[in-house]
Amino acid sequence: LKRAARLAPAPCRWNSGLPVNIGVLFVPQQEAWVVERMGKFHRILEPGLNFLIPLLDRIRYVQSLKEIVINVPEQSAVTLDNVTLQIDGVLYLRVMDPYKASYGVEDPEYAVTQLAQTTMRSELGKLSLDRVFRERESLNASIVDAINQASDCWGIRCLRYEIKDIHVPPRVKESMQMQVEAERRKRATVLESEGTRESAINVAEGQKQAQILASEAEKAEQINKAAGREANAMLVKARAKAEAIQLLAAALAQQHGNAAASLSVAEQYVNAFSKIAKDSNTVLLPANTGDVTNMVAQALGIYTTLTKPQAVKTQDEMPPAHEDSHSPATEVLKAEQGSSS
Repeated sequence: LKRAARLAPAPCRWNSGLPVNIGVLFVPQQEAWVVERMGKFHRILEPGLNFLIPLLDRIRYVQSLKEIVINVPEQSAVTLDNVTLQIDGVLYLRVMDPYKASYGVEDPEYAVTQLAQTTMRSELGKLSLDRVFRERESLNASIVDAINQASDCWGIRCLRYEIKDIHVPPRVKESMQMQVEAERRKRATVLESEGTRESAINVAEGQKQAQILASEAEKAEQINKAAGREANAMLVKARAKAEAIQLLAAALAQQHGNAAASLSVAEQYVNAFSKIAKDSNTVLLPANTGDVTNMVAQALGIYTTLTKPQAVKTQDEMPPAHEDSHSPATEVLKAEQGSSS
């Protein structure tokens, strides 16, 4: 039992409870035993069965090749904006070269811990308080790179570093809480205003669409009315006017139709002069307004000029007739001249 106790590996990782050389040794898996012969490095025992010379060979260091977890103590660090933080972390490392880990540094655990603390203080001094909480991953990566650059000659490799807790002073914590509440109130106000704006936009869009639909409906209704009742009314008026024109043309084609038309035009011409002063203050009169006979003759001349082509066609179609000196139109003109005189 005593021999087994002496051959059992030490619970610690470095220089504690070293096994005694009895010639035949069994090295556990994931461990490396550093052997010195007469005080000088001789070799590193691999896991399994190994043979040594008693009294000459001595097991000087026992290195564990497993991943080692080291708790980095809490420390004070000042940020870029002069805020003091209490921060701690966890370091994960592994021995890559047992020879360098044994002879490169006196206490690897203490050296790596101090290096992690100093690197943490240096990296925190480059960041403000707000960036410390946002860039924890980049901060951890920077610490790992700094440790690996320094611990390469120690035969130790840092796998990762994790920040456990960041303690902020009470007053700074209260101000941060107030800032968070203000930010949340700001977001709530912005969201409420955006909701009001979206609601107003939706209402305006709805009113716009309603007006567009109403105008389109009114337009369609007017088109339907125009295509229906008003179109029929226009057709009826056009047909009535066409029939009136036909009846008028037939009446003018009869005997003494031209004289009756001349009489009608003369009457309308005289009535127009009687109404012209009632519509406006500006009146344009010919120079001989007192001569009714001349006015009637002028109106008949205009009508004769307009109906001359038709008269020519009528004379070509009908046989010539003797002029009647006692036509109704001549008698009417003589009667009007007498009354005017």
